[in-house]
Amino acid sequence: MAIDAIENRIDGRAIAEQIHGETRRHIEALSERGTPPGLVFVRLGEDPASRVYVGMKEKTCDRLGIQSTTHVLPEGTSEKELLKLISELNANPTVHGILIQAPLPATINEATIFAAVSPNKDVDGFHPVNVGKLLLGDSGGFVPCTPAAVHELLIRSSVPIQSAEVVILGRGNIVGKPMAAILCQKANHANATVTLCHSRTANLAEHCSRADILIAAIGVAEFVKADMVKPGATVIDVGVNRIADPKAKNGTRLVGDVDFAAVQPVSGLITPNPGGVGPMTIALLMRNTARAAARATGVELESI
Repeated sequence: MAIDAIENRIDGRAIAEQIHGETRRHIEALSERGTPPGLVFVRLGEDPASRVYVGMKEKTCDRLGIQSTTHVLPEGTSEKELLKLISELNANPTVHGILIQAPLPATINEATIFAAVSPNKDVDGFHPVNVGKLLLGDSGGFVPCTPAAVHELLIRSSVPIQSAEVVILGRGNIVGKPMAAILCQKANHANATVTLCHSRTANLAEHCSRADILIAAIGVAEFVKADMVKPGATVIDVGVNRIADPKAKNGTRLVGDVDFAAVQPVSGLITPNPGGVGPMTIALLMRNTARAAARATGVELESI
């Protein structure tokens, strides 16, 4: 458990380091067996945020011993050309994980691209096969990294999930929907009663205020205010929003979907932003990659 006893903050960086330590041991064992995990990033264009995100993941790969390669393609790359590269990576036995960095140019259909990645190498958990396995409660698939990260934060912070009232703000395919699927499973660290809210939800604040666990992934800066939070509730902030701030470097700063300063005194536990879900998402990507390498060689990761 990594919680600041004074400020009731869940330290995502500290918990991510715990997971990295576990993953590193698995990677060392796989490398000793002649199967060092290989992860390939594919990035189109020079979007500044994408460059930063991929760079952070590359550095983490280096730290843990994952062999990573990045393909940087021109923004004008056609869907056909991208599909050809993915087909080559699918056929390469030294590549265990493939990550297509979103967003993609408007000329390319993201759903088509995500579905082209082999389900066995889909460490982002976006392939329809892996989505289906998650909904069916089949642990043989890959779970999207951000929802899996939130789940780990809750578990490792000893937050009661079973029978808890959970409200998720946001119904997106990357966070909201898979998050709901994880927490309502008939399984350990699940069995929650989940309400999935969105832009058309009536009486949104009323739903939020009854939550034992409130997960914000709505994409609106500092949307969640103190009067929307049940006293003592656990609040997980998934949002990443850039807002103007004359005092900050370059005149902007990153904030989450939760008004942290206002909500923190009301909440039981709360994730800061940054320093909460973000580091955990990368940790789960690395763990998924190690698991993909283990499965490719018929080794159960838990048995290594």
